[in-house]
Amino acid sequence: MRQLPIGFAVGHAADEALNTGVTVILPAREVTAGVHVMGGAPGTRETDLLNPSQAVSTIDALAFAGGSAFGLDAASGVQAWLRERGRGFPAEPFRIPIVPAAIIFDLRVGRMDQWQRYPPYRELAFDACDAARAAPALGAVGAGLGATTATGRGGVGLASEVLDDGSTVCALAVCNAAGSAYVGDTPHFWAAPFEHDGEFGGLGVAHPWPADATTVRTKAGYAKENTTLVAVLTDATLDGAAAERISVMAHDGFARALYPVHTPADGDVVFTLASNQRAEPSDLRTIGVAAANCTARAIAVAVYEGNR
Repeated sequence: MRQLPIGFAVGHAADEALNTGVTVILPAREVTAGVHVMGGAPGTRETDLLNPSQAVSTIDALAFAGGSAFGLDAASGVQAWLRERGRGFPAEPFRIPIVPAAIIFDLRVGRMDQWQRYPPYRELAFDACDAARAAPALGAVGAGLGATTATGRGGVGLASEVLDDGSTVCALAVCNAAGSAYVGDTPHFWAAPFEHDGEFGGLGVAHPWPADATTVRTKAGYAKENTTLVAVLTDATLDGAAAERISVMAHDGFARALYPVHTPADGDVVFTLASNQRAEPSDLRTIGVAAANCTARAIAVAVYEGNR
């Protein structure tokens, strides 16, 4: 299933000539958020603010972008879009939109030499907000346009699950991993045991198990130029500490979908956004398990859709 929780929208914008883009997660209102970084080369903005001990516990949107550190400028475009609509943290007489961001490295497949004085991410992010919808496109779109893996293209993926209590858990992934989503040289995905309804081809688990399954495949010569980004979205009720714990648990999904993972060449990060639509706090264990499973599936969907 590929369903965003009610109250969330996702927008993409890209410059095909530059081969790079932006993906924005746009809640209908402020949401509780948490984050956990496990990659060795992260590029992020406002992650310190999401520590549960800090003063601001909610955010207004989340931006994922290409462009390495240049792409962090995407958050400024999202802020501009939100400010025009009067949204943000109240600091009378002003409102300050809180927009964390994270980036992938796509400069080797992009065309940085064609940028003007400033990189394109601020304006792309504004356009992505305008394009936000509940059923976003997947594959080589938005922040995933220039994404690659060790064995082909990456992209944007989405997977979701409705829990027994009626709450929805969803993972949106931008996969630009140093490793591979495939088992050896086969077309079978590492995440195959978690697949729903043939969402990434329905090939099942590799059989017989290939002798080269654990051969390490990485992008040759790319020292710190990768990263997979994930946003776990839910309508469950979570505080900041709980959102951070779900982010920690969701990283297990990376290990179910990629080999190798969390390397020194990746900036792997998971954000969790909770819209708190449920009257009662939800069971963290159940949400965390679903978040990890959806993360594995979303990464595989990103690669599957990016290579179609």
